[in-house]
Amino acid sequence: MKKNSGSQRISLAHGGGGKLMHRLIKELFQEKFANEILNELSDSAVVEFLPKNNSSLCFTTDSYVVNPLFFPGGDIGKLAICGTINDLAVVGAKPRYISCALIIEEGLEYEVLKRITESMAKIARDEDVKIVTGDTKVVEKGNLDKLFINTAGLGLRKKINLSKETIIPGDKIIVNGSIGEHGLAILAARGEFNFQAKISSDCAPLTNLIQRIINLRRSAALCGIKFMRDPTRGGLAATLNEIAGGMNFGILINEKDIPVKKEVRAACELLGFDPLYIANEGKVVVIVSGKDAEVVLKAMRQDPLGKESRIIGEVTKAPGGKVIMKTKIRGSRIIDMLVGDQLPRIC
Repeated sequence: MKKNSGSQRISLAHGGGGKLMHRLIKELFQEKFANEILNELSDSAVVEFLPKNNSSLCFTTDSYVVNPLFFPGGDIGKLAICGTINDLAVVGAKPRYISCALIIEEGLEYEVLKRITESMAKIARDEDVKIVTGDTKVVEKGNLDKLFINTAGLGLRKKINLSKETIIPGDKIIVNGSIGEHGLAILAARGEFNFQAKISSDCAPLTNLIQRIINLRRSAALCGIKFMRDPTRGGLAATLNEIAGGMNFGILINEKDIPVKKEVRAACELLGFDPLYIANEGKVVVIVSGKDAEVVLKAMRQDPLGKESRIIGEVTKAPGGKVIMKTKIRGSRIIDMLVGDQLPRIC
């Protein structure tokens, strides 16, 4: 996207988590809205104006346009609340309050909206998060695809330093379980491809898992945790590229260590997809110091959402800004960021 590109138009790829979306963010939104908080490009903005209790206010927003509204393992309402909670959790915050705005297409069945609302309420109640404000708009039939949801979330975090700037070669990369389930669950629910694998979305709130490892202490310091991010749009590949991009370190991952369920792997082979690029909604990537990696891994495995946690790779000196995967056949493969997304309308 160039500054003189007045004839260009926005495509689905601009929202797909790949190169075009990141270019749009950096060359338009970040340039026009530039400030020291936005420029961090974190999942949640950390606003330092609570000095009395040594805490920071974290603030995030997101929109959900998933198609279909219901899918194995969840629905658009559960996805919206979990996604907002997780964006706060990965910056170390405890989610507290959520706003919810609904844009509804005329003709949507009341019972559908009721089911989605009940789903949102259950997750919020279970996670001790309050939905405190919102908005409702109804548009004419044909001007929207059933239902879109926008949320914003507020959370508090104690004084900690989670930044890409703290990452150094030798740090380990941990993921809390198998990848690719959410995107394929959406695809299966659409019925566009005839595959019989029973795959459910991993959509889940990660607060308890993340707080468990944040509370690990060695003397007065955080137990070696450098950075966290949830690999949603663009999958694990996009997240690792976001972490390494523009930095003076590289990332090396091992294909044999990356957890992928056999149903997901089989479906990907059948459809020609790569699980590294498929969205997740209940996963977190944790960068942790090499000396503390086993301690953090053990703690993660004690949580129901972290039982399958694995160390999948490490931070390297070179090549700077690149993600490389050591394949099962002992070769090497560059893991780049896709231009768009393999599967649109998945979150």
